[in-house]
Amino acid sequence: QVQLVESGGGLVQAGGSLRLSCAASGRSFSSYSVGWFRQAPGKEREFVGAITSSGGSTRYGDSVKDRFTISRDNAKNTVYLQMNSLKAEDTAVYYCAANSNGYSLSAHPMQYNYWGQGTQVTVSS
Repeated sequence: QVQLVESGGGLVQAGGSLRLSCAASGRSFSSYSVGWFRQAPGKEREFVGAITSSGGSTRYGDSVKDRFTISRDNAKNTVYLQMNSLKAEDTAVYYCAANSNGYSLSAHPMQYNYWGQGTQVTVSS
């Protein structure tokens, strides 16, 4: 069992930055890959990016590539999402999710076993 808690969301102006954290509790979190997803009102959940269990590989959705960076600190059981050059269209609830396949960089929500409760990010234009 893995519990995930996101933090770091808030209100930011367009062009600004935020760093989200995904803190995990439970055994063997370092063996899980982690994905970030977001969901805006009236829209489907969108893949933001993912990182393997070791942190050695990452993958990003096209809409955030070159602006967002995922990293992890397994000693702290935490995964980070650094968001730069934020745009109004980045406004959404952001979720982290854990996948028991530590090598996976899946963009499909159904591949993830555990989810956090989400944190709101609002970008004002």
